[in-house]
Amino acid sequence: MQKRTWLKLASVVGSMYLVRSALRNRRTIDLAGKVVVIMGGSRGLGLVLARTLVGHGARVAICARDDGELARAREELERLGGDVFSAPCDVTDRDDVLRFITSVEEDLGPIDVLVNNAGVIQVGPLELMTTDDFERALSINLRGPLHAMLAVLPAMRRRKAGRIVNITSIGGQLAMPHLAPYSTSKFALVGLSEAMRVELVKDGIYVTTVCPGLMRTGSPRRALFKGRHDAEYAWFATADSLPVTSISAENAAAQIVRAFVRGDAEVTISPQAKLARLVHGVAPGLVQEVLGVVARFLPGPSSSRATVEGKDVEAVAAPSVLTRQSDEAARRNNQM
Repeated sequence: MQKRTWLKLASVVGSMYLVRSALRNRRTIDLAGKVVVIMGGSRGLGLVLARTLVGHGARVAICARDDGELARAREELERLGGDVFSAPCDVTDRDDVLRFITSVEEDLGPIDVLVNNAGVIQVGPLELMTTDDFERALSINLRGPLHAMLAVLPAMRRRKAGRIVNITSIGGQLAMPHLAPYSTSKFALVGLSEAMRVELVKDGIYVTTVCPGLMRTGSPRRALFKGRHDAEYAWFATADSLPVTSISAENAAAQIVRAFVRGDAEVTISPQAKLARLVHGVAPGLVQEVLGVVARFLPGPSSSRATVEGKDVEAVAAPSVLTRQSDEAARRNNQM
């Protein structure tokens, strides 16, 4: 009896796997000639994704708030042979996002893929975080993607085709100490992304929720720090740099592209993030207890509530031998 039960279970699992494989094959797209918009594509992971997509023959549109960053990114992508559109855009401004999307459509044509990558990371003890810090994280990390999705959806619905990629975080599935505003906004984005997925499949639009762990993109230089700035930068930049705790941005970009090309619902990036998610699913209380212990070893609050960008504390904050890979990634990925 027990043997028959296991055989039936194996048969069901095998059938489900075959069905999933067949669905993946049916909805897989060829990126050559496709128009891909990357919100926040001038540096970091966004720029690495743009390089990867140009390599696949996609036509790429990027936006950011900094004109200089945009110009440097566009020049590099064009040197790689890319057909590139760039324009400044503030993702927190719904009208600005709509203007950008309209400009892309006029210049490159209908948008096939939207990648919501723009984001902000605020690092520091909860005692120093204000409602403004939470509002800033929600405005950029949640409302920004919502504005972009609502801007592209009417045309995608008319064509009954489209891909939307939301770059969330493992910090949107389990809360990380000293990242309260970030985790709050990323948890919300995971929920929004999954809700969009189940509602839009009927329209031929596939939403992929991406949950990366730490990636070597050079992001600590552009993160915002509160409290003991040098100490906060040191632990964050070191964790972001070491191979045992992070993966390369190029590896992450390749996994992201594979996932949305197949129309996958979700992808968790990095073995560390996958393990953390697995353990959290089995024993969420235990994971929270462990992270609570970790929080005890992180820097305590200071009397100052000032917010400082990572590049302004980097020089005195972290040993270069521990942050070397992250520093090199910053130079490669327009974070300097």
